[in-house]
Amino acid sequence: MDNALLRPRFDWPTIAFALVYPSVLTFIYFLWLKNAPEFTQQSAYGVGKAIQFGLPLVWVGLVLRERLRWPKFSASGLATGILFGLVAGGSMLALYFGWLRSSGEFATSAAAMKERLAKIGVYTPTIYATVALFYSLMHSLLEEYYWRWFVFGRLKKLTPLWPAILISAVGFMGHHVIVLGTYFGWGSIWTWFFSLATAFGGAVWAWLYNRSGSIYGPWMSHLLIDAAIFGIGYDLMRCATVAARAT
Repeated sequence: MDNALLRPRFDWPTIAFALVYPSVLTFIYFLWLKNAPEFTQQSAYGVGKAIQFGLPLVWVGLVLRERLRWPKFSASGLATGILFGLVAGGSMLALYFGWLRSSGEFATSAAAMKERLAKIGVYTPTIYATVALFYSLMHSLLEEYYWRWFVFGRLKKLTPLWPAILISAVGFMGHHVIVLGTYFGWGSIWTWFFSLATAFGGAVWAWLYNRSGSIYGPWMSHLLIDAAIFGIGYDLMRCATVAARAT
């Protein structure tokens, strides 16, 4: 079959799968296997992520046989991404240390986070720092390649610009809802506030990627925000440890 004929016929099912797969994967390794042995959880995560990040290359490069190009550089896109990342990340840190850190709901969530991290092998500050570095540097890049270059990029070929931005942003939000709901509770205002903030960030990054044609701006923005999140996470773990020793 002509590869051009595959696009309208199979792009929608492929992108629909790509939109929901990260949420399904998160449900499996984060909830369904939460009491499984550490090796089982880590294996499910590793295999699942390999499938997720391998899908775009297989579909675009091998099935559709489209030419894969190294992403171009955009100085303006990079500057905009860094600015957004600094503003958003700084706002998160200010909100946390200025208000949320002392709230009882966050103290309860901190204990749950500490317990969950221990189950997947994150026992010490050194391991936590290593995980934080990997997620901030590499996982953020892989997510931008997956969500902006692939999911949003394919959607943009199938729909007008703003529906593509919104659909990809909601898909990006999906797996974050599962994690946040587990920690804060499904009825918590913070679960939905942070979930909608994640969708907003995804929409901004899709808009920026479309405007600049470059993935580097969204990546640096994503990196800075992830670094702020892991900084907050470190403080939550420390507070949970202090509270546990005091009881």
